[in-house]
Amino acid sequence: MKRVVGKLSGQPESYQRRHKYAFGKTLGAGTFGVVKECMTSDKKKYAVKIVLKKTVRGREQMVIDELSMLQAVHHPNIISLIDWFESRDKYYIVTQLATGGELFDRICSKGKFTEVDAADTMREVIQAVAYLHNEKNIVHRDLKPENLLYLTPDEKSPIMIADFGIAAVLAPGDDDSLTTMAGSFGYAAPEIIRRQGHGKPCDVWSLGVITYTLLSGYLPYNSQTESEFLFEVEAGPVTFHEKYWTAVSPIAKDFVSSALQDDPKKRITCSEMLAHPWLNQSARTKALPHEDLLPNIREGFNARKKLQKAFEAVRLANKLKMLSLADEDNDSEFSE
Repeated sequence: MKRVVGKLSGQPESYQRRHKYAFGKTLGAGTFGVVKECMTSDKKKYAVKIVLKKTVRGREQMVIDELSMLQAVHHPNIISLIDWFESRDKYYIVTQLATGGELFDRICSKGKFTEVDAADTMREVIQAVAYLHNEKNIVHRDLKPENLLYLTPDEKSPIMIADFGIAAVLAPGDDDSLTTMAGSFGYAAPEIIRRQGHGKPCDVWSLGVITYTLLSGYLPYNSQTESEFLFEVEAGPVTFHEKYWTAVSPIAKDFVSSALQDDPKKRITCSEMLAHPWLNQSARTKALPHEDLLPNIREGFNARKKLQKAFEAVRLANKLKMLSLADEDNDSEFSE
């Protein structure tokens, strides 16, 4: 009967599954749609990414690829796919709901954050990226703090990698065949900005930027344009400003420098990152310092967060307007 109703309404067959979910508050906006909270009849909560079909017209394969990748990956530090369906106008991708907050928000709420904490955090993230690279041949292409979420508010919650919207699968033995623009400015690798072929090393660059920011509170390159960024990168090795890096160990700086190599062929791999003394305790000659890095991190992060929130508010408003104009599927919000 549901199949008949679907045909009569003009909706795809998978849209039958829409009735399982009540949609809740909006959690964020991306390039092609918004992410909302949703809830099943037994009160289980998930996240649902709603993609307007008109925004991906001619690029529908991108949505299919995202679904395929999410179905293929199973790792404790990667957000899991729960369900998917489509309507005439939208794609819906239901995943685990991460409720523990973004990486830097969580850090700034702590009373203390040390280099040991930073190493523990990055080890979790890099283990997940190594799994993508080594076992699935997947390049995420948009690693940044906003896509690193804690699963729950619990102190021991795992950190999760989210948003595979522009991730890509490489052909076996091919490591620089991707040519489309990807990533977020500030975290995207130089080869992406140069429109050169790119692959797994672009994720390593992003991990290097995240690590640098995690230890200092600011981005390694302060450029406002692509040309300024490339000029900074080509000028020489990344700079560790004494005011912010005095308390950070030499092996941490070596770890970051190894990831922020301009030439992707000279860049460290995820497997090598995990074997590096900064992450591998058995390879260290001495313990990491325990000085509190939080004052510097808060200073740099809070200034950047204010600008980011203003930008995100505008983007979210625009996306919500687009969705409301196309809301033939009754994706209204439930009230708690």
